[in-house]
Amino acid sequence: MAAEQDPDSTRRGLARGMHYMTWIVLLALLTFYFNDFVGEQRNPNRHLNLTDSGSGEVVLARNRAGHYVAPGRINGEPVTFLLDTGATRVSVPESLADRLGLRRGAEQRTLTANGMISVYATRLDSVKLGGIELRDVAASINPFMPEETVLLGMSFMQHLELQQRDGELTLRIPSR
Repeated sequence: MAAEQDPDSTRRGLARGMHYMTWIVLLALLTFYFNDFVGEQRNPNRHLNLTDSGSGEVVLARNRAGHYVAPGRINGEPVTFLLDTGATRVSVPESLADRLGLRRGAEQRTLTANGMISVYATRLDSVKLGGIELRDVAASINPFMPEETVLLGMSFMQHLELQQRDGELTLRIPSR
């Protein structure tokens, strides 16, 4: 004969299961929210590609650390840029350069904030930031950059007008 279950015991078990499920859903929602919040703090421009108007002008918001970070493309592949007016060339981390299939050119010595290092010259067929796209841009492959963020240096920005005001940086292709 099958054992009978106590209806109160069944109700308590269901209530306990619902309680656990509520906590799991709450934790999942908080995780999604804070991941989005942290991403927005690091890169307030992360939706730039979605609003690309092709106007030849890009307006970037400064992040909480005071940097301008934005999504872009190198040779059609998505990357994250950190704008660096102190960098002579666009600097691509070696691991990303390998994934992009960039060719290593001549070894060059360069002075960075961390001292003198060896990098490798390369050329980028295209660099795109919002509605601005430049072709045949000088760059360096940097084996000492630990992250996947590309330093967008002056070999790209020297062709643009830059205006910084109230926590925003406007880049535009100059009118000829």
